[in-house]
Parts: sequence; structure tokens; C-alpha cells
Amino acid sequence: MSVEPAALHTEGVFVIPSIGKKRLSLKLGFSFFLFGLINNVLYVIILSAALDLVPPSTPKGIIAFCNIAPALIAKLGWPYFLKGRIRYARRIVGCCTLSFIGMLVVAFHESLYSRLLGICLASFSSGEFHISIIYTCYSHERQTIVGGRSVGYFASGTGAAGIVGAFMWWELRSLGVSTGVGISAVLPFILPLAYFFLLPRPAAFMHQSSSASYTLVPADDLETEIDDDMSAQDDVESRQTKVTVSLSVADKWRLVKPMLLKYMLPLFCFEYTINQGVAPTLLYPVPSHGLISKIIHSVRDYYPLWQLVYQTTVFFSRSSISLGLKTLPAHLLPAPAIIQFVILLLLVFESSVGLLPEDRQGGSIFLVFMLISIEGVCGGLAYVNVFYRINQEQPDPASAHNPEITKQEREFKIGSIGFADSSGILLASILAVPTEIELCRAQVARAKYLCQGL
Repeated sequence: MSVEPAALHTEGVFVIPSIGKKRLSLKLGFSFFLFGLINNVLYVIILSAALDLVPPSTPKGIIAFCNIAPALIAKLGWPYFLKGRIRYARRIVGCCTLSFIGMLVVAFHESLYSRLLGICLASFSSGEFHISIIYTCYSHERQTIVGGRSVGYFASGTGAAGIVGAFMWWELRSLGVSTGVGISAVLPFILPLAYFFLLPRPAAFMHQSSSASYTLVPADDLETEIDDDMSAQDDVESRQTKVTVSLSVADKWRLVKPMLLKYMLPLFCFEYTINQGVAPTLLYPVPSHGLISKIIHSVRDYYPLWQLVYQTTVFFSRSSISLGLKTLPAHLLPAPAIIQFVILLLLVFESSVGLLPEDRQGGSIFLVFMLISIEGVCGGLAYVNVFYRINQEQPDPASAHNPEITKQEREFKIGSIGFADSSGILLASILAVPTEIELCRAQVARAKYLCQGL
């Protein structure tokens, strides 16, 4: 009886049995899922803990602003100002360290300004990591057997971060800010561990021939040394490009123009205005009976509950591609944002005036629950489908002959999409402050004083 060898060595290359492809694919998917989960979970924890991080008189939108503005700066700096080769491994270690420091500042400093500084540090780190990993999805998809699934796994992880983060703070908030946020500060260390020890190298998926029963991987790729540029092909491309090249302002404008309506507008989501400006005012008396009474024990429980509902539905919709569901047609990409705008109007009316009579509190809670669920589904679909499509675009024929230019154009496109997404969040956080204040005033005018007790 013959035993198939685990690996053969032939003419300077290692041969890996094709039976290992499934295992490599599982490791790849789990790696990107972890990247999305851990990078976004701190963002969700900070938002869910907003009521506990600022004084009652401070609008919660200031937390949202500090939680996204530095990430926007990071995403802006990546595609527009960064030149030359990017050392991804060094960036990931740096992002982990910065997130850890930021969360410790939030945990152990009671000053509002110190906490906002810590949130800013963690946010900047998250923005840098997000762009790095989105491009890493593309780097792997050029050579792997998973098609466009890498971005789907990452999107699923970002969706799962909503559930994990909201649930974590739901459980940790009883321990207080110092202990609860302090525990969450260790989570970023999972990122470099997954990157260095779990994520397969792209070269491990390369085929020598379509009929071979083995996958050939260069011997260098099995060494313990980690290459900063993510793949052996990137190294080859860089050696082929002897002259330093970079995109001009005209090149960047040429690339971004066709993306404005096609990709960037659908990510200008109204969901963030709902979550940061309207949701904190969707308050009702503490229920005394029914299932909701098992969950809501004080008025302060409503905001974390709406966050948990939103993040749960976002997770399932962002996982649609990973679950094998069809992507949205290109002409339907703006549809989720349009639906969210309608939901925003309905929830503003519910908060300020009330869609149902005062004696139908249970119906109002259920209605808000359903509207926020639909909001989350639309937000997740917009995110995953836009990033999926941008990763599937073919290189510009005019620059296809130059691998380095092609690589920089891809990085710029991905960075621009991330910039559009963060711009929407930033604008929403600015609008959320006056929105929350005005909605609270409208409630007080009709003798509903719950928002003043937060």
C-alpha cells in the first residue's frame, strides 16, 4: 500500500498535495474573517459604550465623530499621499500597537478629552488596517482558488464584529469602563497573530499545471521569513519595475470619476445618522411585562439594544456573498441607501412626534425594531457588494503592461471607496450632534423627558 507523501521536493520547489487546497482555503477564509472581526470590534464597543464614556449633557455624536474622523484621515492619506512600496507586515504590527495604546487611554483616564484622544488613536489604527487588508484581499484573489470570496469573508467578519462588540459591551459594562474597555484592549493582538501564523501565502495556491495532482510552491515560500509585500508575485513585479513610478493627480482623477456614482454614492449611507443621532432618542418607559421586559431594565438599555439589533442584521447581510448568495446587480447598488433614507425619515418622525399613540408602547418598540433591522440589512448589502465589485474589476488596458502602475491603481481605487464610506460616517457624526439635541427638545415639548435622564 502506497502512502501519498505530505510534500515532495523537486528541482528547488516543494510540492504540496492538492488535498491541502481545501485546508488552505479554510485558513484563508478564517484569516480574513478574523481581520474584519477584530479590526471593527473596537469601533462597535466604543459606540455601544457611548453613554458610559461621556457625561449626560454631552451629545453622543462626539464619540462617533472621534471614532471615525481619524480613520477617514488614514484612508485619505493611503490612496492620495502615500508613494512607493507599502510594507504591510510592519503596518499591521503598528496598527495593533496603536489600537492597544488607544484603548488603554480610554480605559484608565476619566477625563473626557483623554478618552476622546484614546478613541482617536484606535480609530486611526483601524483605518490604516482596513485599507491594508482590503488590498490584501485583491493580492490573494489574483492567485488563489477562492475567486472573489476573500472580500466576502472580510465583510462577514466586519458584520460579526457588530454582534460581538455590542454583545461584549452588553456583558462588560457592569464591570465599569476601566475593566470593560481594558479587557477589550487585548483584542488587537489577534491581528498580527492571524497575519503571521494563520494566513496562507498566495504562492501556496499557485498551480503548475491544470492536470497535475500536486500544487507547486517555491521553496522560499515555506521559509519562516515573512515577506512584507504579501506575495511572491509582488516581489517579482517590483524587481521587473526598475524605475520608481507613481500615479499623478490627473491619473487619480481619471480613476475616481467613474466611481463617484457607481460605487461611492451607494456608501454614503444614512444609517450612520440613524445610529448616532436618532437611535439615542428612541426611548420608552421601562416595560413591566412581556419578552422585552427581560431585556430592558432601565431606559439606558434601549440604545445598546438598538445597536445590537443593527449589528446583528448587518452581519447576516454582509455575509451574503460568503454564504453563496447572488450579488446585487450594478444598477441596484444605490437602492439600499434610498431605503435607508426613507427609514431615517420614519424614525425621526417616531422620535419627535410618534408614529403610534402613546398607549401603544409595545407597538412602537416593535416598529423601531423592524425599521432598524431593515436598515442593517441595507447597510450590509451596500458594503459587501460595492467592495466585491471593485475587487472584480479588470485593470485599465492602458496600464496593463506595467504591473507596478496596475498595482497602484488598484490600491487607489480601494482606498477611494474606503474614503467614501468613512466620509459618510464622518458627515453623519457631525449631523448627529444637532439632530440628537433637536429631537430631545421635541420630546420635551410633548412632555416626554426620558432623553434628559441619560
